[in-house]
Formats: sequence, C-alpha cells, structure tokens
Amino acid sequence: MRITWTALAAIALCLASLGCHRPPGDSDPASIVGVWSVTMPEAPFPYHLFVFHSDGTMQQANPDAGDAHTSDSNGMGVWASDAAGNHVKGKFVELIADRTTHQFVSRGEISFVIQVSGNNLHGTARASFYDTNGQTVREPISATLNGQRVLP
Repeated sequence: MRITWTALAAIALCLASLGCHRPPGDSDPASIVGVWSVTMPEAPFPYHLFVFHSDGTMQQANPDAGDAHTSDSNGMGVWASDAAGNHVKGKFVELIADRTTHQFVSRGEISFVIQVSGNNLHGTARASFYDTNGQTVREPISATLNGQRVLP
C-alpha cells in the first residue's frame, strides 16, 4: 500500500497538533468548557453528563431509565459566562416521549445557573415543560447541580 506525501504530511500535522492542546481546566481553572459528570438529585435519573463547548453551545445526556412514561432525549442548549468566567447561566431543551406508546409527552426547557470552582461546579436549575402548542403542562421543578470535570 502506497501512502502519498500529502497524506503523510496531513497525518504528521494531526499528530503534532495533539501535543498543542492542554486538558480542560489546565490553562483556565474557571472555564466551564469541557465534559462534566453532574448529579441532579431531584431529576428522575440523577446522573448526567454535560458538555460545554467554547462556542457557547452545550449538550446534556442521561439514561432514559428514570420513567418509561416520560423518557427524555439528550438535551441541546446554550450557555454564557460572566466576565470572570466562573458564573455560567444557560438553558438546554429536551424532548420527552412515552416509551410505551411512542407518543410525544412534552418539551422540557431546563434553565441553569452554575458557579465553577476549578474542577467542580455547583448550581441550581429550573425545569419547565410544555406541550406542542407551548402551553405549560406541569409545574416547574427546581433542582440542584453538583459536578466534577472529567479529566484525562
């Protein structure tokens, strides 16, 4: 098998760039950018993963084992930090379905405020749920957030 010089150069560039990145939290301990293992005791399933991207977007994931009748999808959202970078607020949205009927149940919008301290985060969240017409389908739920940064 023959590899061209262009392919070798591309591979070398990729390998070289791997050494140029620092793990999240190394250069800026207040930064939320990275992957976090988060507990939310008030949620149907308390264990979550949050991923904060540097472009102000985020993702949330947890198993749908909390309740088969209100199984949620992964959340997608946005975030912004204050000038110091250690207070973050944002919102993610997830769709909720009944796994037994395969029908739409609601849209959950979870707003959060988080304080970052090195490799730990603490905060609060408020979840509101809406039907397809945007009408509230249940009372908002408040929750606490505690997390640790996932490190290599």
